[in-house]
Amino acid sequence: MLVTDHPDLARRRADRALEADRRLRQLFAAAVPDSGGDPREGGGLALVAVGGYGRSELSPFSDLDVVLLHDPSVEESVVREVAEAIWYPLWDDGVALDHSVRDTVQMRDAAASDHRAAMGMLDARPVAGDSGLVLGLRSEVLADWRRDARTRVEEVRQARQARIERAGWLAHAAVPDLKESGGGLRDSVILRALVATWLIDVPHGESEWLRSSLLDVRDALHQTVGRRVERLDADVIPDVAAVLGMGAEELDLHTRQIGRRIAHLASLAWRKVDDALAPPRKGTITSRGPKVLPLGDGVGVLAGEVIVTKDADPATDPELALRAAAAAAREGLPLGPGSAVRLARTMGELPDPWPPTARRHLVDLLTAGPGLVRVWDELDFAGVVDRVLPEWAPIRLRGSSSPVHRFTVDRHSLEACVHAAAIKRDVARPDLLAVAALLHDIGKGVAGDHSEVGEPMATRIALRWGFDAADADVVGRLVRWHLLLPTIATRRDIEDPSTAANVAEIVGTEDFLDLLAALTASDAQSTGASAWSTWRRGLIEGLVEKVRGVLDESVGSPDAEAYEGWPVHVPVPDWGTTGPADFTLTVEPHQGGSLLTIVTANRRGVMADLAGGLALAGLAIRSARTVTLGDVAVSLWEVSRQDVDPARLTERLRPAMAGDLDLAGRLELASIPDAEDARVRLLGNVSETATVVEVRAHDRRGLVWTVCDQIASLGLSIRSAHMSTYGDEVRDVFYVVDVDGNRLDGPTAEKLRDALAAALT
Repeated sequence: MLVTDHPDLARRRADRALEADRRLRQLFAAAVPDSGGDPREGGGLALVAVGGYGRSELSPFSDLDVVLLHDPSVEESVVREVAEAIWYPLWDDGVALDHSVRDTVQMRDAAASDHRAAMGMLDARPVAGDSGLVLGLRSEVLADWRRDARTRVEEVRQARQARIERAGWLAHAAVPDLKESGGGLRDSVILRALVATWLIDVPHGESEWLRSSLLDVRDALHQTVGRRVERLDADVIPDVAAVLGMGAEELDLHTRQIGRRIAHLASLAWRKVDDALAPPRKGTITSRGPKVLPLGDGVGVLAGEVIVTKDADPATDPELALRAAAAAAREGLPLGPGSAVRLARTMGELPDPWPPTARRHLVDLLTAGPGLVRVWDELDFAGVVDRVLPEWAPIRLRGSSSPVHRFTVDRHSLEACVHAAAIKRDVARPDLLAVAALLHDIGKGVAGDHSEVGEPMATRIALRWGFDAADADVVGRLVRWHLLLPTIATRRDIEDPSTAANVAEIVGTEDFLDLLAALTASDAQSTGASAWSTWRRGLIEGLVEKVRGVLDESVGSPDAEAYEGWPVHVPVPDWGTTGPADFTLTVEPHQGGSLLTIVTANRRGVMADLAGGLALAGLAIRSARTVTLGDVAVSLWEVSRQDVDPARLTERLRPAMAGDLDLAGRLELASIPDAEDARVRLLGNVSETATVVEVRAHDRRGLVWTVCDQIASLGLSIRSAHMSTYGDEVRDVFYVVDVDGNRLDGPTAEKLRDALAAALT
């Protein structure tokens, strides 16, 4: 909750403007005696207040933005004499003057070529001289602004984006700039300019109140420092807070909340601008109103936003919030603010622990990459985050005590998720990496060492979110040790064998080491350039490789059956005479989708035929488990669709199983722009009786078929397959044997690896 503003500070800003007005009028009257003592009569000359001064918003050390405006017919010598008679006394008074001299044509031309000049003129106010000259020019500039709005707003947008790249966001920057940061004073002025185009409207009262509240902070900052300054450094916050009658932490949070709300208003405003300028969407209007493009159960796209549909009920379907958020982040679209508010107000309680479907939607959201930040902010602003992660509140907008951090704790955690999503192919469990990235600093909201107090917090959260005890323990350990690698790498001799041995004892396994290394990189990159310098990165990566060497020496060869166990009993039918198209299929509801059990004759290529047939049937494969039982192959396929008709799917699969379809021609892998190449690894220590191949790749239609088809084309067989999907990434593991059912020799295994890598690239 924002505290109230300070009316006395706003009154002082207006009083400063009035005092400046009086002084300028005195000087103008003395410089233009023909005005007859009336400073409003200037004979084609006028003094104009623009910018903050034009809005009567003068902070203690603000510049005085003044233009000496004149009609083009006024002689240049006269204009020069008047200007000197006004500027020199002000300089002698020590006034911080931002001045210019222009005729009305020059002023209009400047406004036409420079959006900053145009916005300044939109707030222009006549101070002395020919007020008609000023009002006429302002009307012309405003008319030009509205006429050319389509191009002018794009100029403003591009300049704003460049400014925010430099100054960051007021709500999340480690050292916010009250004026330049996104959500700062410049953004509040831009809102006024956007409204002036007549393209959109914004809540005027709230916008003006927010700017006034932020100006109060700047006034107190000027008063404390004794000069013009815009950056709210940590060392001045206590003194600034004292001027405003607040505590230091209270002021920091208050300022960031203002910036957050201004940024949110700006985001909504720019989306309205886009809608206003966009050409009519063909086919989006029906007799019943705008057409909603469905994205999932209760989720759709309308006017470029992801929304919750009217028929959806968040009260009875609490997973709807996660489903909508994941869809928005995955599509790179904003989540509609109305839908976010509706979800926060009406969503029911998720059970403890969450069901697997809710956990999957959360992982999809956290692994979506850059789309996560905007969607999470909308959820947080509406109050949904408090419903799914109440532990977030103590770190929300919380500044960091470390000078190397460029973000608040909450934004830093989201940025860590974004960086983790970019390297999720480096780890076996991208879901655990994403959750650990989000929660690695969750302990900073309570007293104590944040790594130590964060471990049990993260473990409890992971359990609540539906992870099993082993996975939750991994998340907790990642949080506990997320500073281990940079601390050891920069403070110990990594060439000393005992250093790597000590770290290896803590991490335990190579999979955990990979997760910890990825979390370390994500944490450092979201902190700042100095935290991931070439030197630090080299030390950390060097340490990781040395620890990996220690772990490799200690790894045994586990029993293959521990990886290939079949958890269910499936009756094997007696087909009599079997052919390639003979199979049985059963369907049952499963975790928001369907579970298909398919029993067929065991033959080379059967997995490829099944995967191809399912892909052509339009089913997205979430995971699969397949084993061979003698002459029979039994497989479980988890697909995302709920309404699978067994009879219809059987008929769709039969041509694929009989070899009557050109699967290669119909399932050619689509290219993914800017996607990382697939990675294919041979896992040598997993099984003594089969060659285990792991595929890490971007999920897409035909992927499973491509892998299975390549294996079959080399005359090899799949003894079992274990496929899992994390967001848009797959982790598929295949146990492959030769024609005699034995593990592949070295050259054959390498040939298989290379063939799969080539087929998936």
